[in-house]
Amino acid sequence: MATLTENLPHAGGYLISEGNGDISREPVTLASGNGVIRTGTVLAKLTATGKYVPYDNAGTDGSETAAAILWEERDTTDGDATAVVTARHATVNKAELVWAAGVDATGITAGLADLAVLSIIAR
Repeated sequence: MATLTENLPHAGGYLISEGNGDISREPVTLASGNGVIRTGTVLAKLTATGKYVPYDNAGTDGSETAAAILWEERDTTDGDATAVVTARHATVNKAELVWAAGVDATGITAGLADLAVLSIIAR
């Protein structure tokens, strides 16, 4: 019998633990124009609209502050998308987090510090 190995990200696959009930998760709107956003992507909240986009430590529109982690992949190519995020009180696997292209080691360190303020701890 053949052994099959699956190495695909699953909804919430980055999560080690979270608070009881629904305290850790939040429904949000992802801003259009960001293509397919993968499970585990670190997100930021835009100041002007309150919509979420991939974190970008070089941003100046709210995208420079990490605010959540995307629970399940969503496509924003053709419009806004509703999603669930881990917004607080959780422990996550640092190796499973997804960072937008261009976010360097300094940006990752800053993003993890932003998440820690929300009691999202990466290990």
